[in-house]
Amino acid sequence: MTLLRWMALAIVTLVALAGVAAVAVASTGGFRGTTASDSAAEPSTKVAPHPATTTNQLGRAFLGDYVTGGRVIRHDQGNDTVSEGQACGMLISLGIGDRTSFDSIWAWTRKNLLQGDGLLAWRFDKGKIVDDQPATDADLDTARALVLAGAAFDDPSLTSAGNTLGTHILDQLTVSTRVGRILLPGTWAAASQPYMYNPSYSSPVSYSVLGTSSKDPRWAELAKGSAAVSKSLLRSASLPPDWAQVAMDGTVHPSAPPGDPSVGVRYSFDAARLALRSAESCTSSDRALAAGLATTLSKSQTLPLDLGGGQLGSIRSPVANGAAAAAAAAAGDFDGAKSQLAASAELIGSTPTYYGSAWAALAPLMLETRALGGCAPVTEN
Repeated sequence: MTLLRWMALAIVTLVALAGVAAVAVASTGGFRGTTASDSAAEPSTKVAPHPATTTNQLGRAFLGDYVTGGRVIRHDQGNDTVSEGQACGMLISLGIGDRTSFDSIWAWTRKNLLQGDGLLAWRFDKGKIVDDQPATDADLDTARALVLAGAAFDDPSLTSAGNTLGTHILDQLTVSTRVGRILLPGTWAAASQPYMYNPSYSSPVSYSVLGTSSKDPRWAELAKGSAAVSKSLLRSASLPPDWAQVAMDGTVHPSAPPGDPSVGVRYSFDAARLALRSAESCTSSDRALAAGLATTLSKSQTLPLDLGGGQLGSIRSPVANGAAAAAAAAAGDFDGAKSQLAASAELIGSTPTYYGSAWAALAPLMLETRALGGCAPVTEN
């Protein structure tokens, strides 16, 4: 990942956010490889508003609106494809039991994005890869989806593919520090210290699924180190930042996005995913971390926010509702969680966007079912 790339994407961020400010409501986009915060997109002109309320309907809506021939297309972000979108499509199709869609999305991903180093290229556009760097959260979600699909669809080849991808992640996209093993956001992040770190990439359920399947002890190390970083960040703030830095000695600090210090430290479209990934976990300490965000997140579901919960913008997004739902569920407020999930579905029904539709579908799968390997805090407590 080059600095020039980050600077170019920062310009896209400002332009896209300016566009969102011009509309009354924007269910945000921004589901991309190395940060979700760069492209709060306009409502899609290629996806008509339509009601979807159940978990299955939300999943079907995403697959129907954004997947063509196994390729997940960001209609409201230039019609490109990113590895995170492919991972999202695989998780959603797995979650609703759609083997045909899962196989199609994985086949396209394997053919078009899988690189010689065993990781996935981040971005594909106009018939070719335009950035071959990996985006770690996409690879991690893909590996998780493959291992779970291997069991769900009784296909050992999927399990093997997931474990192989997982090994490449551990080998190339993790590093050991004094605070523990941590997940690097991309291979580019290994080049300098302190290491850039994206708290929302950490996925306790993925670590558990892949650790159980592969028996590689590094997944447990990664779970421990990631939890330590998240707890450190939240000792002095009410909300996690989109980005942080982790020094080799274990020192942790919130950070502006790489290559774009003008954005500043904030809680936005990246950080909102931390509550969801923590709340779906079967581990009480992970859920406690999500529960600690409940009071702050109940006050505002617009993005971005400062780390104290103060409003920095007024963008409405299903990922913000999903985060509030996750925190509420972890804190035992199940009615509040269901209300937030309903608000997410209503928002995407009237104002469809790629990123919003993805998280409107993923949040209930994470919080209300065990299909993605978690413990369904909304329905099982």
